[in-house]
Amino acid sequence: MLIILLGPPGAGKGTQAERLVSKYNLDYIATGDILRNAIKSGSPLGKQARGYMEKGQLVPDEIVVGIVKERLMESASRGGALLDGFPRTVAQARSLDDVLQEMGLKLDHVIHIEVEEEELIARLTGRRVCRDCGANYHIKFNSPKVRNVCDQCGGELYQREDDSLATVTERLAVYKKQTEPLIDYYAAQKLITTINGNQEIDAIFTEICTLLDQQKP
Repeated sequence: MLIILLGPPGAGKGTQAERLVSKYNLDYIATGDILRNAIKSGSPLGKQARGYMEKGQLVPDEIVVGIVKERLMESASRGGALLDGFPRTVAQARSLDDVLQEMGLKLDHVIHIEVEEEELIARLTGRRVCRDCGANYHIKFNSPKVRNVCDQCGGELYQREDDSLATVTERLAVYKKQTEPLIDYYAAQKLITTINGNQEIDAIFTEICTLLDQQKP
């Protein structure tokens, strides 16, 4: 089984990916992880990726696609794979199609977790971190007993720059421009299923599992 998990920052893809990988014995292919692993392994593609990353540059699509291909070859002998964070663009999706055709594989599902932008902003900007012990809180979903005070050590809670409204707004804008077109791309191939990401975590997981179980061979 080969699945792509698609959705904006804050949609909860990581949480669902962790559960799906465990339940269906899938290889988890996340762009950041596989780049780091390729660099650590010292593979030819990893060495090329390292050169770009050390210069603070984006790793070119052909290198990322090559590293994804290597992981897919490893996954073919196991239960399959779940791709999270790849493809990010339609160009990458087309390259992935070529790779899968070359390998004699096909996508089974593209699962799109949809959440309204207002809710995404609330989720992403609500995180607070303790300056002393690093404990994580959320002003809406996991608030401390005393505002801005860590329950564990009494340290001050603060908002990281990555969680500021300006940064979150920019991340969502990049997603809309670069990644959201994948929805139409995979809809044209009749591969995409949209899941309501405003539900409880367990409800989302159950809905995804029902979809996968109905269409298992």
